[in-house]
Amino acid sequence: MKIARVEHAGQVRLALVDEAKQEVALVGGALASQPNPVLDVIQQGVSAAQLQAAVTERVPMAQVKFLAPLSAFLRNPFAVGKNYHEHAVEFDKSGFNATSGAASAIPQYPQIFTKATTTLSGPTDPIRFNPQHTSSVDYEGEIGVVIGRTCRNVKKADAMGHVWGFVALNDVTARDLQKNHAQWFLGKSLDGFCPLGPWMTSRDEAPTDMRMQTWVNGELRQNAHISQLIFDVPTLIETMSAAMTLLPGDIIATGTSVGVGVGFNPPKFLRQGDVVRVAISGLGELNNPVQEI
Repeated sequence: MKIARVEHAGQVRLALVDEAKQEVALVGGALASQPNPVLDVIQQGVSAAQLQAAVTERVPMAQVKFLAPLSAFLRNPFAVGKNYHEHAVEFDKSGFNATSGAASAIPQYPQIFTKATTTLSGPTDPIRFNPQHTSSVDYEGEIGVVIGRTCRNVKKADAMGHVWGFVALNDVTARDLQKNHAQWFLGKSLDGFCPLGPWMTSRDEAPTDMRMQTWVNGELRQNAHISQLIFDVPTLIETMSAAMTLLPGDIIATGTSVGVGVGFNPPKFLRQGDVVRVAISGLGELNNPVQEI
């Protein structure tokens, strides 16, 4: 299934998405009235058939506004640094990696960090920042994994059975803060720095080798497939669940590919009026304008 939160006729609704028909089915009932209905669907293991049984009407996608699928993050979204070979090299050479110095730019183990829960924003919301606070805001198109079952000490062979599905996201980053503070949390955690959506796609409906592309003002900057990850999804889940319990609704951003702004000479950081588009096969598109405040 493809599940979303949308605004229609002045109301926020739970919706099932039919990408082929370009329409959404609006879901009613008790579940749809919950404060964070998509999270409830994941946590309760609600099936597509159960949601279809509660559909009240179907409308064209053009008549709704897609919101972030989650009303709020369950807890900090997790993310993985330097998880594509070419991006690991470009970031190491950029001068903005305060954690560099290893013999190789390619990490030997997954580099895990988190973003604050207040980074959540919708698929068309502005990316806002104060240019006096940061002058090097960058985009990072990524494929996000949505955990569907509680995970602890899960082995790679069993890991995908704990995945509910996938979601498109942009791990927006203030590179100067990332470098100056010699860690990634602050630079990754400005309010609204995690555009998410427009829907979540269940594992059974997601393409096997999802393609992630990012454009800035119509210029293609990133173009990669999930099969190119250094550490694949089962490895990430095995690694993380060995250290902590992963919960239904947790998000793991799997890493960004070569082509981020910091990799250019000179860097191509985001500025007022830019538009960042992230498209992932089967997961829809983010289209976020940039707004200096």
